Amino acid sequence: MRKATWLIAAAVIVIGVGPTLTAGPTMVTGGGTGTFNADLDGDGEIDGSHFGFGVIKTAGASARGHFMCQMAGNADFLGLKLMQVEGRISSASFSGQGSLTFSGSGNVNLANGVVFKGVAFTVSVTAGGAGVGTLQLTVIGAFDGVPGDTLPGDGNYSLPVETVTTGLISTH
Repeated sequence: MRKATWLIAAAVIVIGVGPTLTAGPTMVTGGGTGTFNADLDGDGEIDGSHFGFGVIKTAGASARGHFMCQMAGNADFLGLKLMQVEGRISSASFSGQGSLTFSGSGNVNLANGVVFKGVAFTVSVTAGGAGVGTLQLTVIGAFDGVPGDTLPGDGNYSLPVETVTTGLISTH
């Protein structure tokens, strides 16, 4: 009888706890401003961007989300009024605690009616707030060799790593 009671109790615990032990979705979100800590375009100002994103990934499923990064207003860049990369996230992979690389495609808006559609991008982030979190954007297959490109000749526009100055990147 005692054995049966323990077996029933164990079954109740397993059944009751089971669903909470399954891997739930992982979400990484971020928003704020970043700095490259350098004058990438030679205009005498330290460059940076405004960014926002949300990525959700479930076990066995592809990632989804949205990404936006813009250099405008107080973060002018390359003499442009606007440089904005915005699009849907279609894949993601975690590369360590608080680190994520995600990819997708979207539009690159250079203002004045100049918009490139269907441009692929990759972003690597690390969690943290001001002075800790980081973001690195690569625009795939475009803008190779323009000021700020850290790997000229590879066919991509690989910006340097930015450090979060305001806001937060976090994993949930």
